[in-house]
Amino acid sequence: MPEPKSLDETLTIPAQLIAAQKLPTLILGGGFTGLFTALHLSHQHYRTPTILIDRDSRFIFKPLLYEFLSGEMNTQYICPRYDNLLHKSGIEFIQDTIESIDLQQRQVKLASGLHYNYSNLVLSLGSVAGYCGVEGAKEHTLQFFSTEDAIVLAKHLRDCLQRATQATGLEKQTLLTFAIMGAGCTGIELAATLADLLPNWHTLLGGDITDLRVVVIQRGKEILKGHSDSIRETTQTALQERNIAVELMLETEVIEVRPDTVVLKRDNQIEQLSAATMIWTTGTAINPLIDKLSIPETSLDKQGRLKLTNILQLLDFPEVFAGGDCTVMEQPLPATAQVAYQQGAAIAQNLQALSENRPLFPVKIGLRGTLLKLGLDDSVADLYDRYQVKGHLGHLIRQAAYVDLLPTPARNFKGTVEWLSDELFHYIAEK
Repeated sequence: MPEPKSLDETLTIPAQLIAAQKLPTLILGGGFTGLFTALHLSHQHYRTPTILIDRDSRFIFKPLLYEFLSGEMNTQYICPRYDNLLHKSGIEFIQDTIESIDLQQRQVKLASGLHYNYSNLVLSLGSVAGYCGVEGAKEHTLQFFSTEDAIVLAKHLRDCLQRATQATGLEKQTLLTFAIMGAGCTGIELAATLADLLPNWHTLLGGDITDLRVVVIQRGKEILKGHSDSIRETTQTALQERNIAVELMLETEVIEVRPDTVVLKRDNQIEQLSAATMIWTTGTAINPLIDKLSIPETSLDKQGRLKLTNILQLLDFPEVFAGGDCTVMEQPLPATAQVAYQQGAAIAQNLQALSENRPLFPVKIGLRGTLLKLGLDDSVADLYDRYQVKGHLGHLIRQAAYVDLLPTPARNFKGTVEWLSDELFHYIAEK
Protein backbone atom coordinates (compact mmCIF):
# COMPACT_ATOMS: atom_id res chain seq x y z
CA MET A 1 0.00 0.00 0.00
CA PRO A 2 1.56 3.36 -1.04
CA GLU A 3 2.47 5.89 1.61
CA PRO A 4 0.17 8.93 1.73
CA LYS A 5 1.76 11.95 0.12
CA SER A 6 0.64 14.41 2.77
CA LEU A 7 -1.48 14.97 5.82
CA ASP A 8 -4.04 16.64 3.55
CA GLU A 9 -4.39 13.39 1.59
CA THR A 10 -5.10 11.39 4.74
CA LEU A 11 -7.76 13.77 6.07
CA THR A 12 -9.41 15.16 2.95
CA ILE A 13 -12.37 13.27 1.50
CA PRO A 14 -13.87 14.24 -1.88
CA ALA A 15 -17.19 16.03 -1.56
CA GLN A 16 -19.00 13.42 -3.67
CA LEU A 17 -18.12 10.73 -1.11
CA ILE A 18 -19.23 12.70 1.93
CA ALA A 19 -22.78 11.36 1.89
CA ALA A 20 -21.45 7.83 2.26
CA GLN A 21 -19.20 8.66 5.24
CA LYS A 22 -19.99 9.04 8.92
CA LEU A 23 -18.61 12.57 8.94
CA PRO A 24 -19.01 14.87 11.93
CA THR A 25 -21.08 17.96 12.45
CA LEU A 26 -18.65 20.86 12.91
CA ILE A 27 -19.54 23.90 15.01
CA LEU A 28 -17.23 26.83 14.29
CA GLY A 29 -17.17 29.38 17.08
CA GLY A 30 -18.12 28.92 20.70
CA GLY A 31 -20.24 32.00 21.22
CA PHE A 32 -23.87 31.82 22.31
CA THR A 33 -25.14 30.25 19.09
CA GLY A 34 -22.32 27.73 18.79
CA LEU A 35 -22.11 26.66 22.42
CA PHE A 36 -25.85 26.35 22.91
CA THR A 37 -26.17 24.39 19.68
CA ALA A 38 -23.64 21.94 21.14
CA LEU A 39 -25.32 21.77 24.56
CA HIS A 40 -28.77 21.21 23.06
CA LEU A 41 -27.41 18.49 20.76
CA SER A 42 -25.93 16.75 23.77
CA HIS A 43 -29.22 16.99 25.66
CA GLN A 44 -31.03 15.52 22.64
CA HIS A 45 -28.52 12.61 22.48
CA TYR A 46 -27.55 13.57 18.94
CA ARG A 47 -25.75 10.55 17.47
CA THR A 48 -23.65 12.21 14.79
CA PRO A 49 -20.10 12.92 16.02
CA THR A 50 -19.90 16.62 16.82
CA ILE A 51 -16.88 18.89 17.19
CA LEU A 52 -16.89 22.44 18.56
CA ILE A 53 -13.88 24.53 17.47
CA ASP A 54 -12.86 27.83 19.03
CA ARG A 55 -9.51 29.60 19.32
CA ASP A 56 -10.10 30.37 23.00
CA SER A 57 -10.27 27.93 25.88
CA ARG A 58 -13.14 29.68 27.65
CA PHE A 59 -16.69 30.74 26.85
CA ILE A 60 -17.32 34.43 27.52
CA PHE A 61 -20.74 35.32 28.92
CA LYS A 62 -20.58 38.84 27.49
CA PRO A 63 -23.73 40.32 29.10
CA LEU A 64 -22.05 39.90 32.50
CA LEU A 65 -18.63 41.34 31.58
CA TYR A 66 -19.55 44.43 33.59
CA GLU A 67 -19.93 42.25 36.69
CA PHE A 68 -16.54 40.72 35.88
CA LEU A 69 -14.98 44.19 35.71
CA SER A 70 -16.59 45.37 38.96
CA GLY A 71 -16.22 42.10 40.86
CA GLU A 72 -19.98 41.89 41.50
CA MET A 73 -20.22 38.27 40.37
CA ASN A 74 -18.07 35.16 40.72
CA THR A 75 -15.79 34.95 37.69
CA GLN A 76 -16.00 31.15 37.42
CA TYR A 77 -19.55 31.53 36.08
CA ILE A 78 -18.77 34.31 33.62
CA CYS A 79 -15.84 32.64 31.80
CA PRO A 80 -16.06 28.83 32.22
CA ARG A 81 -13.74 26.52 30.29
CA TYR A 82 -15.23 24.77 27.25
CA ASP A 83 -13.76 21.42 28.26
CA ASN A 84 -15.56 21.68 31.61
CA LEU A 85 -18.83 22.75 30.02
CA LEU A 86 -18.70 19.87 27.54
CA HIS A 87 -17.39 17.23 29.96
CA LYS A 88 -19.24 13.94 29.35
CA SER A 89 -21.48 15.68 26.80
CA GLY A 90 -20.34 13.61 23.83
CA ILE A 91 -19.22 16.83 22.12
CA GLU A 92 -15.51 17.09 21.32
CA PHE A 93 -13.85 20.46 21.87
CA ILE A 94 -10.82 21.55 19.86
CA GLN A 95 -8.96 24.73 20.74
CA ASP A 96 -7.52 25.95 17.47
CA THR A 97 -7.68 28.84 15.03
CA ILE A 98 -9.83 28.36 11.95
CA GLU A 99 -7.77 29.17 8.87
CA SER A 100 -10.20 28.55 6.02
CA ILE A 101 -13.66 27.19 5.20
CA ASP A 102 -14.33 25.51 1.84
CA LEU A 103 -18.08 25.19 1.44
CA GLN A 104 -17.80 23.46 -1.93
CA GLN A 105 -15.54 20.70 -0.61
CA ARG A 106 -17.15 20.73 2.84
CA GLN A 107 -13.79 21.14 4.45
CA VAL A 108 -12.43 23.24 7.33
CA LYS A 109 -8.70 23.87 7.71
CA LEU A 110 -7.15 24.78 11.05
CA ALA A 111 -3.95 26.68 11.84
CA SER A 112 -2.48 23.53 13.38
CA GLY A 113 -2.56 21.90 9.93
CA LEU A 114 -5.55 19.66 10.68
CA HIS A 115 -8.35 19.38 8.12
CA TYR A 116 -11.91 18.26 8.82
CA ASN A 117 -14.64 17.34 6.38
CA TYR A 118 -18.19 17.55 7.63
CA SER A 119 -21.70 16.35 7.00
CA ASN A 120 -23.20 19.52 8.51
CA LEU A 121 -21.61 22.79 9.49
CA VAL A 122 -22.71 25.42 12.03
CA LEU A 123 -21.23 28.90 11.60
CA SER A 124 -21.18 30.91 14.82
CA LEU A 125 -18.18 33.12 14.12
CA GLY A 126 -19.52 36.40 15.44
CA SER A 127 -18.09 39.77 14.47
CA VAL A 128 -14.85 41.62 15.12
CA ALA A 129 -14.16 45.20 16.17
CA GLY A 130 -14.72 47.75 13.42
CA TYR A 131 -13.22 51.22 13.60
CA CYS A 132 -15.24 52.96 10.87
CA GLY A 133 -12.08 54.23 9.20
CA VAL A 134 -11.19 56.49 12.13
CA GLU A 135 -7.45 57.14 12.13
CA GLY A 136 -5.71 55.96 15.28
CA ALA A 137 -8.78 54.30 16.79
CA LYS A 138 -7.40 50.77 16.61
CA GLU A 139 -3.99 51.78 17.95
CA HIS A 140 -5.03 54.05 20.81
CA THR A 141 -8.36 52.81 22.18
CA LEU A 142 -9.27 49.94 24.48
CA GLN A 143 -11.88 47.29 23.67
CA PHE A 144 -14.48 45.62 25.86
CA PHE A 145 -15.37 42.30 24.24
CA SER A 146 -13.65 39.66 26.38
CA THR A 147 -12.44 38.89 29.89
CA GLU A 148 -8.92 39.70 28.70
CA ASP A 149 -10.18 43.14 27.64
CA ALA A 150 -11.85 43.60 31.03
CA ILE A 151 -8.66 42.63 32.88
CA VAL A 152 -6.60 45.06 30.78
CA LEU A 153 -9.19 47.80 31.33
CA ALA A 154 -9.35 47.28 35.11
CA LYS A 155 -5.57 47.44 35.41
CA HIS A 156 -5.48 50.56 33.23
CA LEU A 157 -8.21 52.28 35.26
CA ARG A 158 -6.49 51.60 38.57
CA ASP A 159 -3.19 52.80 37.13
CA CYS A 160 -4.76 56.08 35.98
CA LEU A 161 -6.31 56.67 39.41
CA GLN A 162 -3.05 55.88 41.18
CA ARG A 163 -1.00 58.16 38.91
CA ALA A 164 -3.55 60.93 39.38
CA THR A 165 -2.80 61.01 43.12
CA GLN A 166 0.63 62.44 42.26
CA ALA A 167 -0.37 64.60 39.28
CA THR A 168 -1.61 68.16 38.95
CA GLY A 169 -3.16 70.43 36.34
CA LEU A 170 -3.83 69.13 32.83
CA GLU A 171 -2.03 65.85 33.51
CA LYS A 172 -4.35 65.06 36.42
CA GLN A 173 -7.42 66.14 34.43
CA THR A 174 -6.41 63.85 31.55
CA LEU A 175 -5.82 60.88 33.85
CA LEU A 176 -9.27 61.30 35.41
CA THR A 177 -11.20 61.64 32.14
CA PHE A 178 -12.70 58.43 30.74
CA ALA A 179 -14.05 58.65 27.19
CA ILE A 180 -16.34 55.98 25.72
CA MET A 181 -16.98 56.04 21.98
CA GLY A 182 -20.46 54.77 21.16
CA ALA A 183 -23.84 55.03 22.91
CA GLY A 184 -25.21 51.60 22.10
CA CYS A 185 -25.92 49.06 24.84
CA THR A 186 -22.23 48.29 25.50
CA GLY A 187 -21.19 51.93 25.69
CA ILE A 188 -24.08 52.94 27.95
CA GLU A 189 -23.80 49.95 30.31
CA LEU A 190 -20.04 50.41 30.60
CA ALA A 191 -20.38 54.15 31.22
CA ALA A 192 -22.98 53.60 33.96
CA THR A 193 -20.81 50.94 35.60
CA LEU A 194 -17.71 53.14 35.56
CA ALA A 195 -19.65 56.14 36.87
CA ASP A 196 -20.43 54.14 40.03
CA LEU A 197 -17.26 52.05 40.23
CA LEU A 198 -14.55 54.67 39.68
CA PRO A 199 -15.68 56.92 42.56
CA ASN A 200 -15.46 53.92 44.91
CA TRP A 201 -11.92 53.15 43.80
CA HIS A 202 -10.90 56.82 43.75
CA THR A 203 -12.20 57.44 47.29
CA LEU A 204 -10.07 54.59 48.63
CA LEU A 205 -7.03 56.43 47.28
CA GLY A 206 -8.08 59.64 49.01
CA GLY A 207 -9.23 61.28 45.79
CA ASP A 208 -12.04 63.77 45.20
CA ILE A 209 -14.75 62.16 43.07
CA THR A 210 -15.74 65.54 41.59
CA ASP A 211 -12.48 65.40 39.61
CA LEU A 212 -13.72 62.34 37.68
CA ARG A 213 -15.31 62.62 34.22
CA VAL A 214 -17.06 59.83 32.32
CA VAL A 215 -17.93 61.00 28.80
CA VAL A 216 -19.93 59.13 26.15
CA ILE A 217 -19.43 60.30 22.56
CA GLN A 218 -22.17 59.50 20.05
CA ARG A 219 -22.34 60.51 16.39
CA GLY A 220 -26.13 60.28 16.25
CA LYS A 221 -28.80 62.38 17.90
CA GLU A 222 -29.79 59.81 20.51
CA ILE A 223 -28.49 57.01 22.66
CA LEU A 224 -29.58 53.36 22.33
CA LYS A 225 -30.63 53.58 18.70
CA GLY A 226 -33.43 51.15 17.91
CA HIS A 227 -34.76 51.05 21.46
CA SER A 228 -37.97 52.60 22.75
CA ASP A 229 -38.27 56.22 23.86
CA SER A 230 -39.25 55.08 27.35
CA ILE A 231 -36.09 53.04 27.89
CA ARG A 232 -33.96 55.90 26.55
CA GLU A 233 -35.61 58.29 29.01
CA THR A 234 -35.09 55.87 31.90
CA THR A 235 -31.46 55.40 30.88
CA GLN A 236 -30.72 59.11 30.56
CA THR A 237 -32.18 59.74 34.01
CA ALA A 238 -30.15 56.88 35.50
CA LEU A 239 -26.92 58.18 33.95
CA GLN A 240 -27.40 61.47 35.80
CA GLU A 241 -28.05 59.69 39.11
CA ARG A 242 -24.78 57.77 39.26
CA ASN A 243 -22.07 58.52 41.82
CA ILE A 244 -20.80 60.91 39.17
CA ALA A 245 -23.07 62.02 36.33
CA VAL A 246 -22.27 60.66 32.86
CA GLU A 247 -21.72 63.36 30.24
CA LEU A 248 -23.33 62.72 26.84
CA MET A 249 -21.80 64.30 23.73
CA LEU A 250 -24.46 63.70 21.07
CA GLU A 251 -24.16 64.59 17.38
CA THR A 252 -20.41 64.48 17.86
CA GLU A 253 -18.15 62.72 15.37
CA VAL A 254 -14.82 61.14 16.29
CA ILE A 255 -12.49 62.01 13.41
CA GLU A 256 -9.14 60.93 14.89
CA VAL A 257 -7.71 59.32 18.01
CA ARG A 258 -4.23 60.24 19.22
CA PRO A 259 -2.39 59.22 22.39
CA ASP A 260 -4.46 60.64 25.29
CA THR A 261 -6.54 62.72 22.84
CA VAL A 262 -9.83 62.32 20.95
CA VAL A 263 -10.27 64.71 18.03
CA LEU A 264 -13.97 65.57 17.63
CA LYS A 265 -16.20 67.39 15.21
CA ARG A 266 -19.23 69.05 16.79
CA ASP A 267 -21.39 71.87 15.40
CA ASN A 268 -18.96 72.01 12.45
CA GLN A 269 -16.16 72.86 14.88
CA ILE A 270 -13.05 70.76 15.59
CA GLU A 271 -12.46 70.06 19.28
CA GLN A 272 -10.03 67.98 21.29
CA LEU A 273 -10.84 65.97 24.40
CA SER A 274 -7.90 65.00 26.58
CA ALA A 275 -8.42 61.55 28.11
CA ALA A 276 -5.97 58.89 29.25
CA THR A 277 -8.72 56.28 28.91
CA MET A 278 -10.46 55.90 25.53
CA ILE A 279 -12.74 52.89 25.01
CA TRP A 280 -14.14 51.98 21.59
CA THR A 281 -17.58 50.31 21.70
CA THR A 282 -19.08 51.46 18.42
CA GLY A 283 -18.96 49.63 15.13
CA THR A 284 -18.32 46.01 14.27
CA ALA A 285 -16.92 44.33 11.18
CA ILE A 286 -17.68 40.98 9.59
CA ASN A 287 -15.39 38.15 10.62
CA PRO A 288 -12.69 37.81 7.91
CA LEU A 289 -13.57 34.11 7.53
CA ILE A 290 -17.05 35.12 6.32
CA ASP A 291 -15.52 37.58 3.85
CA LYS A 292 -13.44 34.76 2.35
CA LEU A 293 -16.34 32.36 1.77
CA SER A 294 -16.94 31.50 -1.86
CA ILE A 295 -20.62 32.34 -2.13
CA PRO A 296 -22.68 34.59 -4.46
CA GLU A 297 -22.83 38.27 -3.53
CA THR A 298 -26.62 37.99 -3.62
CA SER A 299 -26.36 35.71 -0.59
CA LEU A 300 -24.88 38.55 1.50
CA ASP A 301 -26.47 41.76 2.74
CA LYS A 302 -24.88 45.21 2.34
CA GLN A 303 -22.86 44.74 5.53
CA GLY A 304 -21.50 41.41 4.26
CA ARG A 305 -23.59 39.28 6.63
CA LEU A 306 -24.83 35.86 5.55
CA LYS A 307 -28.45 35.77 4.46
CA LEU A 308 -30.34 32.86 5.99
CA THR A 309 -33.51 30.94 5.25
CA ASN A 310 -36.18 30.82 7.93
CA ILE A 311 -34.61 27.51 8.99
CA LEU A 312 -31.25 29.26 9.61
CA GLN A 313 -29.59 27.60 6.61
CA LEU A 314 -27.38 29.34 4.04
CA LEU A 315 -29.28 30.09 0.84
CA ASP A 316 -26.90 28.10 -1.38
CA PHE A 317 -25.69 25.46 1.08
CA PRO A 318 -28.57 23.84 3.01
CA GLU A 319 -26.14 21.60 4.92
CA VAL A 320 -24.75 24.76 6.57
CA PHE A 321 -26.59 26.40 9.48
CA ALA A 322 -25.61 29.74 10.97
CA GLY A 323 -26.55 32.29 13.61
CA GLY A 324 -25.30 35.22 15.62
CA ASP A 325 -23.68 38.49 14.55
CA CYS A 326 -22.42 37.23 11.18
CA THR A 327 -25.94 36.49 9.86
CA VAL A 328 -29.19 38.19 8.94
CA MET A 329 -32.69 36.79 8.44
CA GLU A 330 -35.46 38.20 6.27
CA GLN A 331 -36.78 39.93 9.38
CA PRO A 332 -33.59 41.34 11.01
CA LEU A 333 -33.14 40.65 14.71
CA PRO A 334 -30.99 42.43 17.30
CA ALA A 335 -27.55 40.96 17.98
CA THR A 336 -28.30 39.95 21.56
CA ALA A 337 -27.66 36.93 23.75
CA GLN A 338 -31.35 35.99 23.89
CA VAL A 339 -31.56 35.84 20.09
CA ALA A 340 -28.33 33.84 19.68
CA TYR A 341 -29.39 31.41 22.43
CA GLN A 342 -32.70 30.70 20.69
CA GLN A 343 -30.94 30.31 17.35
CA GLY A 344 -28.63 27.69 18.89
CA ALA A 345 -31.59 25.74 20.26
CA ALA A 346 -33.39 25.88 16.89
CA ILE A 347 -30.31 24.75 14.94
CA ALA A 348 -29.86 21.81 17.31
CA GLN A 349 -33.48 20.72 16.89
CA ASN A 350 -33.21 20.86 13.10
CA LEU A 351 -29.91 18.95 13.08
CA GLN A 352 -31.61 16.28 15.18
CA ALA A 353 -34.55 16.26 12.75
CA LEU A 354 -32.15 15.84 9.81
CA SER A 355 -30.46 12.89 11.50
CA GLU A 356 -33.85 11.23 11.97
CA ASN A 357 -35.14 12.08 8.46
CA ARG A 358 -37.86 14.30 9.89
CA PRO A 359 -39.06 17.60 8.37
CA LEU A 360 -37.25 20.77 9.42
CA PHE A 361 -39.17 23.62 11.00
CA PRO A 362 -38.84 27.42 10.68
CA VAL A 363 -37.24 29.16 13.63
CA LYS A 364 -39.41 31.36 15.82
CA ILE A 365 -37.47 33.89 17.88
CA GLY A 366 -39.29 35.46 20.81
CA LEU A 367 -37.99 38.85 21.92
CA ARG A 368 -38.51 39.06 25.66
CA GLY A 369 -37.54 42.66 26.11
CA THR A 370 -34.42 44.62 27.03
CA LEU A 371 -32.17 44.22 30.05
CA LEU A 372 -29.71 47.06 30.70
CA LYS A 373 -27.21 47.48 33.51
CA LEU A 374 -27.36 51.11 34.65
CA GLY A 375 -24.81 51.07 37.44
CA LEU A 376 -23.82 48.97 40.44
CA ASP A 377 -26.92 47.23 41.80
CA ASP A 378 -29.09 49.15 39.31
CA SER A 379 -30.69 48.00 36.04
CA VAL A 380 -33.78 48.40 33.93
CA ALA A 381 -35.78 45.40 32.74
CA ASP A 382 -38.09 46.32 29.88
CA LEU A 383 -40.16 43.12 29.79
CA TYR A 384 -41.66 42.33 26.39
CA ASP A 385 -41.38 46.08 25.71
CA ARG A 386 -44.50 46.55 27.86
CA TYR A 387 -43.55 46.51 31.52
CA GLN A 388 -40.57 48.44 32.80
CA VAL A 389 -38.95 47.55 36.13
CA LYS A 390 -36.17 49.85 37.34
CA GLY A 391 -33.63 50.13 40.11
CA HIS A 392 -32.76 47.31 42.49
CA LEU A 393 -35.67 45.08 41.44
CA GLY A 394 -34.75 45.60 37.78
CA HIS A 395 -31.21 44.58 38.72
CA LEU A 396 -32.49 41.35 40.34
CA ILE A 397 -34.60 40.51 37.29
CA ARG A 398 -31.63 41.07 34.99
CA GLN A 399 -29.37 38.92 37.18
CA ALA A 400 -31.96 36.15 37.41
CA ALA A 401 -32.55 36.15 33.65
CA TYR A 402 -28.85 35.85 32.89
CA VAL A 403 -28.18 33.29 35.61
CA ASP A 404 -30.90 31.17 33.99
CA LEU A 405 -29.01 31.37 30.68
CA LEU A 406 -25.60 30.60 32.17
CA PRO A 407 -24.31 27.28 30.78
CA THR A 408 -22.66 26.55 34.15
CA PRO A 409 -23.58 25.09 37.53
CA ALA A 410 -24.71 28.59 38.55
CA ARG A 411 -28.16 28.00 37.14
CA ASN A 412 -28.61 24.98 39.39
CA PHE A 413 -26.40 26.17 42.22
CA LYS A 414 -28.31 26.19 45.49
CA GLY A 415 -26.49 29.20 46.84
CA THR A 416 -27.33 31.26 43.76
CA VAL A 417 -31.01 30.41 43.98
CA GLU A 418 -31.09 31.17 47.70
CA TRP A 419 -29.29 34.47 47.11
CA LEU A 420 -31.80 35.56 44.47
CA SER A 421 -34.74 34.49 46.64
CA ASP A 422 -33.38 36.28 49.71
CA GLU A 423 -32.74 39.46 47.73
CA LEU A 424 -36.22 39.46 46.19
CA PHE A 425 -38.02 38.79 49.48
CA HIS A 426 -35.91 41.41 51.25
CA TYR A 427 -36.77 43.95 48.58
CA ILE A 428 -40.51 43.16 48.72
CA ALA A 429 -40.52 43.25 52.55
CA GLU A 430 -38.96 46.72 52.50
CA LYS A 431 -41.68 47.93 50.17
